[in-house]
Amino acid sequence: MNSPRDDVLIVGGGVIGLATALALVEAGRGVRVLDAGRVGGGASHGNCGTITPSHAPPLAAPGMVAAGLRWMFTPDAPLYLKPRLDPALWRWLAHFAARCNLGDWRQSTRSRSLILADSRDRLTDWVGRYQLQCEFAEEGLDYVFREQANFDHYARECELLHEFGITSEIFGGEAYLRDEPALKPGVAGAVRFPGDARLRPDRYVAELARALRERGGVIEDQCQVESLHESADGVVVATDRGARRAGEVVLALGAWSPQFANGLGLRLPIQPGKGYSITYSRPLVVPKRPMVLKDRSVCVTVWDSGFRLGSTMEFSGYDTSLNAIRLAALERGAAEYLHEPVGATVQERWYGWRPMTWDDLPILGRAPRHRHTWLAAGHGMLGVSMSAASGQLMADLISGRQPAIDPTPYRMERFL
Repeated sequence: MNSPRDDVLIVGGGVIGLATALALVEAGRGVRVLDAGRVGGGASHGNCGTITPSHAPPLAAPGMVAAGLRWMFTPDAPLYLKPRLDPALWRWLAHFAARCNLGDWRQSTRSRSLILADSRDRLTDWVGRYQLQCEFAEEGLDYVFREQANFDHYARECELLHEFGITSEIFGGEAYLRDEPALKPGVAGAVRFPGDARLRPDRYVAELARALRERGGVIEDQCQVESLHESADGVVVATDRGARRAGEVVLALGAWSPQFANGLGLRLPIQPGKGYSITYSRPLVVPKRPMVLKDRSVCVTVWDSGFRLGSTMEFSGYDTSLNAIRLAALERGAAEYLHEPVGATVQERWYGWRPMTWDDLPILGRAPRHRHTWLAAGHGMLGVSMSAASGQLMADLISGRQPAIDPTPYRMERFL
């Protein structure tokens, strides 16, 4: 049965789609969210749940091309490119490589820092206002190093980050170990970002959905969107449950956004960057705060309800396999640092596709050459961290209100 005409349809029930929906409902708009699977079942589900203004620097950085070439044929490397013939991937990589310079690094870092800082502050407000039960804690995040040269490099980079309002604290290895009994000896040093936070991402998404429904938003899961057509006064979305009509539509499909946008004549420069995680029962001895084991690029997050190892970046297309080599690299990296690197029980082994743009900035705003279609995609590894700001920015733009941050750096037009 066809639905009545909605005010705003949001295609995609991940963290960005739900955050946008909630902000729109708060702005007085009527919202219906459509998701082909279950809400929050994509990249929102199994990431490490860190809220990280500290991660403003993009993946495209000076020296990354050389590192990527070294790692290309190393299946357990932190960044892995599966060799294959894929013209879209190679075009993406060419643009990515062209941005691995200091000028573009600074431009992306500045734009990422603005949306991350806004989202960090807004998330604290949302947790309180909507009573989001998601194990949110404002306890900072630590980068921990066993390799002295790597520690020295990041300590120098922290001086650059101060320009973007990102504060940090530097610890020598012995001083850090005195306060962190979960770590083995041999730490060269650590960098703390006190402005970071953490939450349990699957619970955060579930709580966004609850808050949305309580305020009158509608969520239809298991509803496959097949096509979209604009009319003079809105949009018609064909689904496997019949047509859905609305005044506006927001495409928030994560790594699947390019396939759908192709049907609208839009080429979104997004590649799926595959990430992995393993969730365990909580060990007896755990770190006091989230940490990134930087020499091995392994993120460690602790909640009352569990313990997770995650990270890695794999460009292998839409490969649906769980790569045992890369999962083992997470455990092996953690074992170098932690007395108790895993919990007694494995609760979940997971992968998800991050929607990666070559400049590591999201695509937010009205779709070019379309009156009623909006894009909210391309958040890379930081969808959860950027969610509150992205949702509010989209709601402000759709409602014609002055946004809190300048939307210009995130518009699709930068790629045209």
